[in-house]
Amino acid sequence: MQYRRLGRSGLKVSVLSFGSWVSFGPQLAGQSARDSLAAAYDGGVNFFDNAEVYAGGKSETIMGEAIKQLGWARHTYVISTKFFWGIEDSVNTRNTLNRKYLLHAIDGSLRRLGLEFVDLIFCHRPDPETPVEETVWAMHDIIESGRALYWGTSEWSAADIRRAWAVAERDHLHRPLMEQPEYNLFNRTKVEEEFLPLYSEIGLGLTTWSPLASGLLSGKYLDGIPEGSRATLPGYGWLREQLTDADANRRVRSLKAVADDLGVSLAQLSIAWCAANPHVSTVITGASRVEQMRENLGALDALAKLTPEVLARVDAIFG
Repeated sequence: MQYRRLGRSGLKVSVLSFGSWVSFGPQLAGQSARDSLAAAYDGGVNFFDNAEVYAGGKSETIMGEAIKQLGWARHTYVISTKFFWGIEDSVNTRNTLNRKYLLHAIDGSLRRLGLEFVDLIFCHRPDPETPVEETVWAMHDIIESGRALYWGTSEWSAADIRRAWAVAERDHLHRPLMEQPEYNLFNRTKVEEEFLPLYSEIGLGLTTWSPLASGLLSGKYLDGIPEGSRATLPGYGWLREQLTDADANRRVRSLKAVADDLGVSLAQLSIAWCAANPHVSTVITGASRVEQMRENLGALDALAKLTPEVLARVDAIFG
């Protein structure tokens, strides 16, 4: 496993990490969740991503219970959670980043995870109705209280991140350290263009998600939607049009030829391609079974095969 610094911080995270979105709750719980976490940890993964809203809070509970049963020493892993959508019905706990919600939400997440603190907290989406000063101060106060160590954003624009950074800089507060954007071969603009100045200006770190574009880049949808896949889960019907898009699958077929030449799977090549970007601190992977987690870890071998010539072939396919 490779380990990279998270932005300009001294914290090191595994270049491949494990996230619980979709899988924990709908597909993984109990022994299956423990086995998948153990496979990741044994493979050198030290960062585990979660969010308050995942499975309505159940994802945090499942992960927390599994880690407790596995008996990992707290200093050996990095764990995150994210806030915005909320899981309780109240005017001040839904779709907000106000101070009342944030200071309440962190306590709920810690209770479900069974932890005294989390390493990373994210503002899961921007909130145009709450002054950015209020949000920055609330995140700062959570860190000052010892309930979290670093904070950042997810799916914010570069302009919004700059505004939050400027407030923190002006008021001598803890600054937003990292951003969690979607990044894959079909979704490149934000990471490669919009955020480009932020890497040198403020030392922004990235914990990117969806390296397989919701499974499209795994090749499993080349012949339609298989039973038991993500697109068949309740509430994920919106994915079907994307996963069956003819042009997208034409590109995936072309990418498969590159993967075959390298002797790796489509998934391994697609994950490795994300990790090849030096601005990416960690690539969050997902898995619904142990075998899938182990295959994802094979992306480390694929990463070593991504020569400039191979990357040029990939770029020729995706532009």
